[in-house]
Amino acid sequence: MLHLIPAPLHRVLYRVADRLRSYWWRVAKLPLQGAAVIATDLQDQLLLVRLSYGSGGWNLPTGGIGRGEDPADAARRELLEETGCEAHSLTLLGVQEDILHGTENRVYVYTAKTSGQPAADMREVIDARFFPMHSLPEPLTKTTRRRLALLRESSKKE
Repeated sequence: MLHLIPAPLHRVLYRVADRLRSYWWRVAKLPLQGAAVIATDLQDQLLLVRLSYGSGGWNLPTGGIGRGEDPADAARRELLEETGCEAHSLTLLGVQEDILHGTENRVYVYTAKTSGQPAADMREVIDARFFPMHSLPEPLTKTTRRRLALLRESSKKE
């Protein structure tokens, strides 16, 4: 049904909803849980997305975990919803605690391999593509930088 809304209007609605959601989180202070995916293709290029709302920076595919939803299932769902790509070899990298709009946010960070070309829906996601790890676009969001630092730390331990 939402596909009946013209994409430009849909993007405006995402921005309005994002502001309302941010305000609600600030007031309610309910703890949040999310899942993020550090997805790479067969050439080890990193999959990043730009959303139609928020800071405009490049993000990892990320989203909230539904009530009763397994974090790994949420990670797979978010990757598929935001990019059209499926997660293969999904592995939990770690859990990070953030403050998101004034409330606690626990994020389960996964790594995954994916194949196929990402596709932005031009509604929530306005760009989705792979980048070589040595040449990531700017600006990256702060949370994306934190998640990639976790990946680098993990790689050093191995």
